Order: sequence, then C-alpha cells, then structure tokens
Amino acid sequence: MIKIIKKLYENPVKQSRMIMLILLDVICVLISGYLALLIRFEFQSIEPEFLEAFIRYSPVHIITMILLYWFFRVYHSLWEYAGYQECMNIVWACMAGSLIQFAGIHILGFHVPRSFYIMSNSILGCMTIATRLSYRMARLYIQKRMPQLPVHVEIFHPRNIMIIGGGQSGIMLIKEIRHSSFLNREVCCVIDDDPLKYGRYIQGVRVVGNRNHIVEMAEKYDIDQIIIAMPSAKRTDVRQILEICQKTRCELMTVPGLYQIIKGEVTVSQLRKVQIEDLLGREPVELDTASIMGYVNNKTVMVTGGGGSIGSELCRQLASHPIKRLVIVDIYENNAYDIQQELKRKYPELDLEVRIASVRDYHRMNELFAKFQPDIIYHAAAHKHVPLMEDSPNEAVKNNVGGTYNMVRLADQWKVKRFVLISTDKAVNPTNIMGATKRLCEMIIQTYNRHSATEYVAVRFGNVLGSNGSVIPLFKKQIEEGGPVTVTHPDIIRYFMLIPEAVSLVIQAGAYAKGGEIFVLDMGDPVKIADLAKNLIRLSGRDDVEIVYTGLRPGEKLYEELLMNEEGMQDTPNKLIHIGHPIELDEESFLPRLENLLKKAHEDADETKLLVKELVETYVITEN
Repeated sequence: MIKIIKKLYENPVKQSRMIMLILLDVICVLISGYLALLIRFEFQSIEPEFLEAFIRYSPVHIITMILLYWFFRVYHSLWEYAGYQECMNIVWACMAGSLIQFAGIHILGFHVPRSFYIMSNSILGCMTIATRLSYRMARLYIQKRMPQLPVHVEIFHPRNIMIIGGGQSGIMLIKEIRHSSFLNREVCCVIDDDPLKYGRYIQGVRVVGNRNHIVEMAEKYDIDQIIIAMPSAKRTDVRQILEICQKTRCELMTVPGLYQIIKGEVTVSQLRKVQIEDLLGREPVELDTASIMGYVNNKTVMVTGGGGSIGSELCRQLASHPIKRLVIVDIYENNAYDIQQELKRKYPELDLEVRIASVRDYHRMNELFAKFQPDIIYHAAAHKHVPLMEDSPNEAVKNNVGGTYNMVRLADQWKVKRFVLISTDKAVNPTNIMGATKRLCEMIIQTYNRHSATEYVAVRFGNVLGSNGSVIPLFKKQIEEGGPVTVTHPDIIRYFMLIPEAVSLVIQAGAYAKGGEIFVLDMGDPVKIADLAKNLIRLSGRDDVEIVYTGLRPGEKLYEELLMNEEGMQDTPNKLIHIGHPIELDEESFLPRLENLLKKAHEDADETKLLVKELVETYVITEN
C-alpha cells in the first residue's frame, strides 16, 4: 500500500485516474460480497452472524485486493487498449484473493457459507472487468460521435480503406484504425484469397472476395486507400496484387516486414507507400551464414569505393559480422564521412578505419596495404556512368582498368587472401567503354589468379535500384517536375536487383571462391524500362505525366547479357549464384598491351577505344 501511495506522488498526473479506479474497486469489493450473501440466501434475510463476518473482514479484503491488483498490474494497463491479457490478470488476482480470503476468515475465527468465497470473488472479477471495459466502450463511442481534429483536413473527408490480407497483420491494423482517436478512417472491406474466409467478418469487417474482386469492390465501397497487409506472402503474389491495385487509382500502402509482425509492431504509423521495388517480384535472398562467417571472421577487410552505393552497403553488411577490422577507402570525402558516421553509431565496437585515397594512386594504396595488411579486398571503386565514360574514355581506362591493375598487383605483393572484384553485366559483349573496361578488369584478375597465391574472383550483376546513376531517382525527379519522363527506347530492358540483395550475394559468392571464377548473380526476370516508368508514374499519382522516348544513347544496348557464350554455366550451393568458366587469353601479350593502353590513357591519346578493342575482341565501338 505504501508503494502505491509513493507511486501516486511520483506522478501526479496519474493521481486522479488511480484514485478513481481504487474507489471503484472498493465499491466492487463491498457490492460483490454483499451480493454473494444475498444470492446464497436466495435474496431473503441474511443471517446476522454471516453479515457481521462479512462487514468485519471487508477492510482486510479491500486492502488485499488492492495489493493483488497492483501485483497483477491491473492498475498499470492502458484500458483503452485492453484485451485478453488484462482480463486474465483480473481473473488471477481474484483467484488469489479468494484463497487469501478463505485463509484470513478462518484465522480470524469468522464464519461464512462455503459458497461465499467463490461467488463473491467471481462477482468481483466480473464487476472489475466490466468497469474497465466500460471505459473502453465509452471512449470508442465518444470517438465515433466527436472525433478529435487531426492536423489534416481528413476529418472533413473520412477515408475509406480496403485491407488486402485477412491474417494477423490485417487484424492488427483494423484494431488500431478503429481505436485510434487520431485517425478518421473507416475500414470498409477485406480482400483475401482464402475461399474459407469469403463472407465472414474480421473484427466486424466483411471479407468481400479475392484479388479478382479488388477493382470491383474498390468502386463499390468508394475506396480511397488500399493497404497491402501480406508481409509473409511471396513477392510474385504481392507484385500481381499490386498490378491489380494500380487499376483502381487508390493510394497504395503496405505494412512492414515479417520481422515487425512477429514482434507485434505493426501500426498505422509504420505503414509506407508502395514503392517501385515492391513491383519487382523477387523473393528474399537466402544466405549461408555459416560459410560467410567462416571466411570473414576475425579478418581485416578493405572495401574500395566504400562510400558509394554498392561499397557502403558492403560495409554495412560486413560490419554486422565479427570481422577484425574494416578499412574503407574512397576518393569522395562526403560519402566516406557519411558511411563512417553511420557505422560508428550502429557498431561502436567495430574497429573502423576510413581513408581518403584513389585506387589510381599506386604509392598511396601501397601505404595503406603496408599499414593495414588486409586479408580480404572488395574492389568496388569504379566509374560506372555509361554516357559520361563514352565522352571521357581515357578516364574510364585510368580509373577502372588502372585502378584495378594497381589493386591486383598490391594484393599479390602483400599476400592478400582473397580479392573480390565488383563487375557488371555490361562487361558481356560490351558496346560501351565502361563495359569494356570492366571486362578488362575481369581479364586482369583471371590472369593474376593463375600466378598468385591470392584468390582473385569477380562478381557480375546488373542494375541495382537506388544506386548512384539508377534510372529511378531520375524518373522521380522528372515526375516531381511534372514530366516528361524520358526513356531511351520503348523496348529497352534491364535486369534489376535491390542493393542489399546484390551485396548479400556478393559476400556469399566470396565465400564460394577458389580463385579465377566469374560469379554471375541470378537477376530474375528482365524488366522493361518503359513499364518501370509507367508504374512509377502510377504510384506517384500523376496520371498527367507523359513518357517521351529519346533514342538509345551512345554505347547503350537494348538488353544486357549476364554471361558470355564462351563461358558456359556452373551452379553453386546458392541457386542465385552461378559460375562462368574462365575465358582463354594470351597472357604473354596481354599484360604488355595492357600497360601500353594505360600509358596511352595517361597521355590522353585519341586511339584509346581502338586499343581497348584490340584487348577485348567482343567490344563493339559505337559512334558518339
């Protein structure tokens, strides 16, 4: 009791609420005891001996029940959100109170009918639950009659909502939308593909059909917003449903991932708008964590281009493993600073070193190798913008080829265990200088792998959404400006993958490396860029934005291959990672011609593309 009083003084705001609840409970204790005696004597005159025992023991029982309610956290619950657990706490408290009451009455020498103990505490439990839930019901009634005015003007135009998914996450959302005083929204219907749910009600909301009824029901119920509550569904199913939903012109929202569902964290505040990534339909990447841990555990890992879109994600995922030290190298200080601060916040125990340096500077990189002695290198530093490199081919050669050549030689010199090159699908039958330089990088690592103790491998994949230079940021900016959205060709297709997925597979491929492989990531089905633009326009709610086709840019292909014909294909334990066999090349002439190319590039010679063509026979030079 002293503890309860102390708590009240510590938080005066709760004083009136707590006092009211305690007074209600005191009244309930008295009424339940007296009512139990009345029932026992069939509402006739109660024997004086039993009535006196009840009256004399009541103060003890009142204090006992208040303490038990405190112990079982009955006074700690937010009863506007009360449910099963809160009611069970009351039941357990009343059961304990009945046992204590039985012992206390006998110890004090009082006498009451045996049925009194069960009846009085059963009535007490029911009355206590009724008082708590009545508050909740009153609150809901007031909300319906007098909704609180939010910041939005939504209060004047209530939003009709359709929820797709009648599972646990859908139930959580319906509950919160109905109980929240800051939402003026009405869940009108539920869509679920389970035929057993058709016509039934979830939290009072009817399941009106499956995915084929979405458009019809959206019109029937005048739906403003559709919420996709299917966190555990296959990505292909979600994509198909989203494609149907886009025909309704409703605002599309989705719930967080399955991890948040398990933790019970699905709330309206966590809903996010459907993004273009949700339409890719890719299944989550499954990783062999044991194999990854085996080769990065307690190792010093260096990531070049560590501030870029791919490099920074590599650093994030590597930092989550028990590596010995992470060394980030980047020439752009702002990106390097951003990832440095992020990793310091998230992984304060990480041994992190960040250095500003260019892979083109052999002597500077040699100093870093000497200082940090890396065991594993992820080489992500490169120029990647196709049109820009077409206009500056010597820079592409100096940075991509020269930088990789420097890193490969230093890895050999300093006995690095494993070297992983981040390559691109544009290296396959390249039609642009960027792709040709990346193919040269692959040839360099395959050449050195034959003569070095270092295991050199490359990982090749297509476009990643959200990376620097991705079409998505460009499209979004064009849409924000009112259009038009520029697409080079109506039939151009590309392979897409999310950055975290691609990087996870890169790390996994590094675990499979034995040396000399070119790992090829399964990018899923190709996507038409025009369809990507149309979907993004729909998701932005800007039907007035037009798409303009501008023609292929210099060095741009309609489609990208992931594997050269000569290489063939070999599977790995991960179905999303494949291996291309090394292509034979004349090593004796390759390195001298490579050094000549680098020399000419540093001289800013005009014949750079022709020299690249001599080294990469599949390179097709296009006219600017």
